[in-house]
Amino acid sequence: MAKQHIYTMSFSKVYPHYVTKGEKKGRTKTEVDEIICWLTGYSQEELGVQLEKQTDFETFFAEAPQMNPLRTLIKGVVCGVRVEDVEEPIMKEIRYLDKLIDELAKGKSMDKILRK
Repeated sequence: MAKQHIYTMSFSKVYPHYVTKGEKKGRTKTEVDEIICWLTGYSQEELGVQLEKQTDFETFFAEAPQMNPLRTLIKGVVCGVRVEDVEEPIMKEIRYLDKLIDELAKGKSMDKILRK
């Protein structure tokens, strides 16, 4: 089976869209970064390196220092697909991130987004 196009896409090309989506709703780049770091275990500096290297999505998630175990609490629909029903591991991680960014844009508090 061929790889999904998103897997080979540079994370740094999509990242500005995450930031823009949040900022359009009055949220900040700092909050977007906090979500990404919470999900993946990257530090702010490590996230910056990944963006500079233009790492693809598959590598970005495969090399993540520590995927947050609480991410399994993320439920809901992204692009018409239930996040919890996605079976392919990398796509599931991508959908988790998409769902968290959606929650940010919808005005949820950071405590709820980060499952505190």
